[in-house]
Amino acid sequence: MSAIQILLLIGAYFLVLMTISYFTGKNDSNADFFKAGKKSPWYLVAFGMVGASLSGVTFISVPGWIEASEFSYMQVVLGYLVGYFVVAFLLLPIYYKYNLTSIYEYLLERFGKVSHKTGAFFFFISRVLGASFRLFLVAIVLQQFVFDDLGIRFEFTVVVSILLIWIYTFKGGIKTIVWTDTLQTLFMISAVVLSIVLINNELGWGFGEFLASEELKEYNSFLVLDSFLERNHFVKSFVGGMFITICMTGLDQDMMQKNLTCKSLRDAQKNMVSFSIVLVIATLLFMYLGALLFIYAGKNGISIPLMDGTPKSDLLFPEIALNSGLGISLAITFMLGLIAAAYSSADSALTSLTTSFCVDFLDLEKREETTQKRIRKRTHIAMSVLLILVIISFKYILSSNVIDGLLTVAGYTYGPLLGLFTFGIFTKHKVKDNYVWIVALISVITIALLGNVDPEYLGGYVVGYELLPLNGLLTFIGLWLIRDRNAEANID
Repeated sequence: MSAIQILLLIGAYFLVLMTISYFTGKNDSNADFFKAGKKSPWYLVAFGMVGASLSGVTFISVPGWIEASEFSYMQVVLGYLVGYFVVAFLLLPIYYKYNLTSIYEYLLERFGKVSHKTGAFFFFISRVLGASFRLFLVAIVLQQFVFDDLGIRFEFTVVVSILLIWIYTFKGGIKTIVWTDTLQTLFMISAVVLSIVLINNELGWGFGEFLASEELKEYNSFLVLDSFLERNHFVKSFVGGMFITICMTGLDQDMMQKNLTCKSLRDAQKNMVSFSIVLVIATLLFMYLGALLFIYAGKNGISIPLMDGTPKSDLLFPEIALNSGLGISLAITFMLGLIAAAYSSADSALTSLTTSFCVDFLDLEKREETTQKRIRKRTHIAMSVLLILVIISFKYILSSNVIDGLLTVAGYTYGPLLGLFTFGIFTKHKVKDNYVWIVALISVITIALLGNVDPEYLGGYVVGYELLPLNGLLTFIGLWLIRDRNAEANID
């Protein structure tokens, strides 16, 4: 598939998104931008959230991770499933009770202004890094397989990607995204299923034959139980996955903003439960695809592509889809899935960053009504520029597998949110609000130091995703130490 053909496909795809944006953004109000008028059908939100959760990271990085980690990532995914039920039945009732626009307003109600700003700040850092990780991965694929052939620089690729997202979200915001995410999820799941079918056909297999093959057995090891010292031991992965979901979904404005557009709490809970089941099935399909890609590459002498002289397993899927001679059908399928995966997470990230910054930092709802829309639109532009700068910087500093890097960073940045919300929900204590940011900062620094300790000094123990719950625990202990002993919150 030529670079020009891919550009035409991208152009056609964005015309569809902009058509959706035209109809959903006619009102151009803050109420629709932030909450979609609280009229979103739950099943539409649930299906769209699958694409936003999977993103370009899952679409490329999970298949590329199979050779090194086999199916052990599924241990993390099972933890995700439990975490989603915690979100549905513990956190969502609180958000609906307070009728929140930004979920960090809960911290204002519970503790005070400093806690509110601290929580919003850590979300802001988390989401900027997370969204940038996801878009960076897609940008390097587009760069290597499209724009390098046209002599276009990586920086231009990033700018164009963010500009296109801004164009179709600047009016409708979350109302537009509920609908575009549904379309993008459909493209993404269709792409992985068709890719599995087409590559199996090329190998002369049916899906059942692939599942029973000796070649698959080399990759589909699931449980890691040999040594608790290992980073991906089942218990560490499962518990880490559960807390990653609670934080990266339940304590994340990006994911919760979609849930808060549902008509009622019951609808939001139905959305969360059904979404979690579909997500687990979809992730398993991505892992089967990853195994299939390595099997196909081994049988056909295809090497892992290089990026800056270093093998990059994340690029194996695009290499096979676009350059291995499997035909235009697989190439088109891959590109539609990749574009859908990238923009289904990036567009909602841009909208949630705009929402959080307006509500949590600029106190938009306290401003004069005549200026609120202008502030929102300027903030939307500022968030776009920020994402561009961070994504470009990743090209020069990022070296690890992207999904591994994303989950590692989550352990640092989401921990204070976990500690703050846990303390607020499970205790009645008020805290000395002015010291909350100090507690959060100390916790993050401690965890960052611990995460970089040589395993030799820990008796061979390799620190993994358990950094996230440990970070939350340290924050909880810190809040306990600064609690106000003379006051209790009035919690119903």
